[in-house]
Parts: sequence; C-alpha cells; structure tokens
Amino acid sequence: MRADKAKVSRLLKTARGQIDGILKMVEEDKYCIDILNQIMASEAVLRRAQREVLRAHMEGCVTEAFAHADEAERAEKIEEIIKTVEKMER
Repeated sequence: MRADKAKVSRLLKTARGQIDGILKMVEEDKYCIDILNQIMASEAVLRRAQREVLRAHMEGCVTEAFAHADEAERAEKIEEIIKTVEKMER
C-alpha cells in the first residue's frame, strides 16, 4: 500500500472510535436522529480513508504500471479503477 499509512490508520481508528460510540448510543437507547448523525459522520471518515488509498494507488501503482506496461495491462488497470469507483459510488 502506498497511501500515507499514518493518515489512513488515523482515519480508520477515528471511524472505529465513532462506531464504538454509536454502539454505546444504541445500547443506551439514544435519540434516533443522534445515532443517524453519528453513522453519517463515520461514513464520511471512511470515505476520506477510501479516497486517500485510491489517490495513492493512482499516483503510485497505476502510474508505475503505465510506465512499464503494455496496452493490455494498461487497459486492465483502467478497468480495475473503473470497477472500484463504481463500487465506491454504491
């Protein structure tokens, strides 16, 4: 992985902490909207981590692959990215 490991780890630990907090809120029967807001905040942090990993992949792995790959391998890398972005959009 070429992403900034410290940054990605920090984001993931933040999301984990938020999820632990959400579980506690559920157990304590907190207000539904408050729980939903925390879920959305956790999703936002996970999306930031996702973008960081994707950015690093494109800047590093994909750039390197394009420098040393033939046409078929380049097409394969592009298809891989397209499928990944489509999954991220769901």
